[in-house]
Amino acid sequence: MPSPSQRPTTKAVIPVAGMGTRFLPATKAVPKELLPVVDRPALQYIVEEAARAGLPEVLMVTGRNKAAIEDFFDRAPELEAALEKKGDQSRLDAVHAATDVAQVHFVRQGEARGLGHAVLQAAAFVGDEAFAVLLGDDIIDARDHLLEEMLAVQAEHGGAVVALLDVGRENISKYGAVAVHGEGSTVRVTGLVEKPPADEAPSSLAIIGRYVLPPEVFAALRVTEPGAGGEIQLTDALVRLVQDGVPVHGVVFSGRRYDTGDRLDYLKAVIQLAVEREDLGPALRPWLQQFVADLPAQGASPA
Repeated sequence: MPSPSQRPTTKAVIPVAGMGTRFLPATKAVPKELLPVVDRPALQYIVEEAARAGLPEVLMVTGRNKAAIEDFFDRAPELEAALEKKGDQSRLDAVHAATDVAQVHFVRQGEARGLGHAVLQAAAFVGDEAFAVLLGDDIIDARDHLLEEMLAVQAEHGGAVVALLDVGRENISKYGAVAVHGEGSTVRVTGLVEKPPADEAPSSLAIIGRYVLPPEVFAALRVTEPGAGGEIQLTDALVRLVQDGVPVHGVVFSGRRYDTGDRLDYLKAVIQLAVEREDLGPALRPWLQQFVADLPAQGASPA
């Protein structure tokens, strides 16, 4: 059985090659990862999370029509000069925050063949180190140190670590589900299945968009055949690691998670994050309370 890695994890991989069809027509011209969540793109929250967790090198696995993502994390000299000339320091600082948060690299996926295939594109960047994978649909509140906990578990046990959330049996068919051994916030994963029917799921614990993976995952991905949806699934490669005796642990998350994966959840995320803001919350909360109080009952016509 592989021993825990002694080399600290420093790299994060963020797959951003998806077409964002749920948000059309907005995503016809703008990558879904750059849609604003209040006043920052969802993707900026993810990169900031990686940097807070001590992962200063970030690789984004992109696809066609994603050049705007590279532009966003690049310097904008004309904009910066204009803001400096106006003396608009707060907005200048915000622009700098997006470009200075981490060292961001890019690689093209080429063709969309699934999450597993996207992660495989990071092999040269990662080398023989453990690394984190962060999916852009899940924003984890900055006050909840999920990724830091996962990195600590990986440093102690080696192998792979996945983030788990109890989504209930009624929702488990939308996720990768796991069978686990043990109780508490850290459990041993003994089996995984991608998007099972509710009555066949091994538990109601779902894998959400955070992983810490060993370099052995690349060998597993290279021999993983297309699975659910005809795509190369990262879940199937993790199954292979379990079968090969590589330890896979899960960290059960009970903190604040904002799902930006579909339109309704995206709207909820914007509202939740906005009411927490010191600059927006004090004015937004009373307006929101009054707005909700004035809503007609479902099915009733407004006055």
